[in-house]
Amino acid sequence: MTTTAAQNLHEAGEGAILNKGTAFTSFDVDAFEVPRGRDEAWRFTPLRRLRGLHNGTAHPTAAATVTVTDAAGVEIEVVERGDARLGQAGVPADRVAAQAFSSFANAVVVTVAKQAVVAEPVEITVTGPGAGETAYGHLQIRAEELSQATVVIDLRGGGTYADNVEFVVGNGAHLTVVWVAEADADMVAVTMHHAVLGKDAVLRHSAIQLGGELIRLTGRIRYEGAGGDAEMLGLYFADDGQHLESRLFVDHSQPNCKSNVLYKGALQGDPTSELPDAHTVWVGDVLIRAAGVGTDTFEVNRNLVLADGARADSIPNLEIETGEIAGAGHASATGRFDAAQLFYLLARGIPEEAARKLIVRGFFGEIIHRIPVEAVQERLTEAIERELAITETD
Repeated sequence: MTTTAAQNLHEAGEGAILNKGTAFTSFDVDAFEVPRGRDEAWRFTPLRRLRGLHNGTAHPTAAATVTVTDAAGVEIEVVERGDARLGQAGVPADRVAAQAFSSFANAVVVTVAKQAVVAEPVEITVTGPGAGETAYGHLQIRAEELSQATVVIDLRGGGTYADNVEFVVGNGAHLTVVWVAEADADMVAVTMHHAVLGKDAVLRHSAIQLGGELIRLTGRIRYEGAGGDAEMLGLYFADDGQHLESRLFVDHSQPNCKSNVLYKGALQGDPTSELPDAHTVWVGDVLIRAAGVGTDTFEVNRNLVLADGARADSIPNLEIETGEIAGAGHASATGRFDAAQLFYLLARGIPEEAARKLIVRGFFGEIIHRIPVEAVQERLTEAIERELAITETD
């Protein structure tokens, strides 16, 4: 159950060059070294604020609560660690994910039956263990062959929480996932999302980060058949005291697959506040292996910095091992308001404060309108309005 870079190198051939896809993975937490601040995967994460999730001192003291709405064509199971399906979508790629896999008591498995078309969103609520408590969890979503479903995963509550979330998308299946972290101000949550796509499978994954003290999401996508299509959308809005981090990896190892990544974030705050300045991190890695002929991929990250001191780190990476692709590219931009947009609105008599808010609304509108759940769209619009109201009172 363990994959090492050395094993991958041996299997690929003595002269192979290691890439992101050969990174060490294991279900065993003791197989990982304790992260340090200089480690590439952790250099942006404030380790001291993880409350021991990374070094083995965060022992489980309570349980998170997981509730799932019933729907025709959907089976809900609570299973033990030994269930053979667990880990099918991916293996933990860092120590916190391995700690979560080693520490959960029971896992929740939600299965969409073969050829089932689920009309209404399946709502899953994960509630943290509460202030001062620590919990670990595991959730797996299975979309069987030719099925169609939308799943909304809502992370709420407080405390310290780490989990693995799996998405197993069968041949020809279409799964839409909306993951929303709108937790209490004390929540520290580290989650790793693993997705595996079968032949001609489609995954639409949206990740929203609004609440919490520290939220770190790692998303990993791999393809098991030709014709897979993955879209990863993200929206985050950070205030004083918040660290919101997203790390994505798309592994194109099959022919004629697609991936599209679009993440947008905004940061605000009060420079005189005693809380740490708002900090967001986005790292996007795309690997096109030699076998990934016909790949079509693009990734974009945009950040709006609305306050002095706020910091947004954005790092896109693209590795290509074959020239026989349909297209590949990436773009990243971090800055303040677009001067041309602001001038246009001011020239039409709109006050500067109102003009700035209109620009922020428009900035996020592209993401919100692409989330196919009306209730979530309304919720995000209201949340952004609340964030903008905070700016007005500062």
